[in-house]
Amino acid sequence: MKNAQSTTLPRRHWLAAAAVLALTGFERTALAQATNVQVWKDPNCGCCHLWVEHLQASGFKVEVRDVGNTAARKRLGMPEQLGSCHTASVGGYVIEGHVPAADIHRLLKERPAALGLSVPGMPIGSPGMDGPEYKGRKDAYDVLLVKKDGSTKSFQHYPGLRRMAQRDGLQRVSDDAAALPWATAEVRRIDKAAGKVALKHGEIKNLDMPPMSMVFQVKDPRQVGALQVGQKVRFQAVQDKGAYWVVKIEAAAL
Repeated sequence: MKNAQSTTLPRRHWLAAAAVLALTGFERTALAQATNVQVWKDPNCGCCHLWVEHLQASGFKVEVRDVGNTAARKRLGMPEQLGSCHTASVGGYVIEGHVPAADIHRLLKERPAALGLSVPGMPIGSPGMDGPEYKGRKDAYDVLLVKKDGSTKSFQHYPGLRRMAQRDGLQRVSDDAAALPWATAEVRRIDKAAGKVALKHGEIKNLDMPPMSMVFQVKDPRQVGALQVGQKVRFQAVQDKGAYWVVKIEAAAL
């Protein structure tokens, strides 16, 4: 009898250990799949490229699709009002905008019932918008947990650490064209359907923004139709709720 018990007990332990190992293997597989990220972005958006590098440095394997993100955002169900310059998919969730990698890792660990995360617009100081050219400026922003019904709540708050954002009496968010300075740029890509334009631009003084390449939404979509890739332009831009908008754009004088 003692021999039977001594044989059965180790066998039970062995079966339990095998089940744990199998579960652990499954979790490892799920984690490996979850860390593969698909990103849809504009090929000329410098801040999107830097965000991809941020993910890669944080352990994610990233597949980039340089076809723009408007169609992907719509297909994946992310509300337009929560949009940014790139859209991603990871572990069954949608990621919109400059979401820090740490928050994506947390999302995948906690697995809430949600559509995904969003950082609307392109807040300076967020990953990909935090280069040395910004001289330490950081705007306050929230990473939003987006529920499947489109409602949101704050998932993580990042406080601002900003320099004076007004210069020469110009308001950063003013859309009064008479008060806005002109910036120069080259048109790199045009998305007429989405009313967007990718610009390689010089300094935008009222936004305290250094030269870079970035995608802008255009306030009047009719202006997009007159543009051509490679064209030299001048434009006026504002910031509204974290997003950057071109309020006027025209061919630059030769």
